Amino acid sequence: MLPTTSPNSNGALGSSDTARHTAGFKRYKYLRRLLHFKQMDFDFAVWQMLYLFTSPQRVYRNFHYRKQTKDQWARDDPAFLVLLGIWLCVSTIGFGLVLDMGAMETLKLLLWVVIVDCIGVGLFISTLMWVISNKYLLKQPSRNFDVEWGYAFDVHLNAFYPLLVILHFLQLFFINHVVIINSDWFVGYFFGNTMWLIAISYYLYITFLGYNALPFLKNTVVLLYPFALLGLIYVLSVSLGWNFTQGLCWFYKYRVQ
Repeated sequence: MLPTTSPNSNGALGSSDTARHTAGFKRYKYLRRLLHFKQMDFDFAVWQMLYLFTSPQRVYRNFHYRKQTKDQWARDDPAFLVLLGIWLCVSTIGFGLVLDMGAMETLKLLLWVVIVDCIGVGLFISTLMWVISNKYLLKQPSRNFDVEWGYAFDVHLNAFYPLLVILHFLQLFFINHVVIINSDWFVGYFFGNTMWLIAISYYLYITFLGYNALPFLKNTVVLLYPFALLGLIYVLSVSLGWNFTQGLCWFYKYRVQ
């Protein structure tokens, strides 16, 4: 059983520890470890990736433990981010091969996906959720109780990983056989859109679990409300013959022109 979170463990630090626990110092330490692969725990990062599919609650229990031992909710080891980047690069190259892109087109797509889709969108969503959670979801607004920006970024990365694997990797094996060539065939867009439904559902649910794990937040159930809109869009897409995967492929080709 993990120890419960106390007010002191959520930000009330002694004067001798203040500098060591500032956000700037934590960011510096995190970024510095990106240059030292031997200091990264890749085995543990792989364990987290596996459990994000099967039991994401266990991943967030580890975040609780980190808060108790290191006085921060966010990861201090960039191994997960590094592995996620590798997954993103490999899957994007796979998209280039499946869509018959040349080397330069694939490189352009890779740069766009990494810089815009992963980093840019990730920073935007993390900052948005950080602002919303600190402004509207805190039980008792206080300096001692707030959501770390780094934790909001970690929640996004956790939620993004299953979505990446489903839409950017598993889907590759079906694009030229079911989803794209037979795009007017019901089974094709039903199968493709169902993969989108599963991937986005993972993202929403893991995001909810991330903020629900923080004991000083309230009303986190509102993060599940988008499921209603997601279900409606899915039913409409299947009924009207929309093919999300085909749209994604067209968009990727348009990007590299």
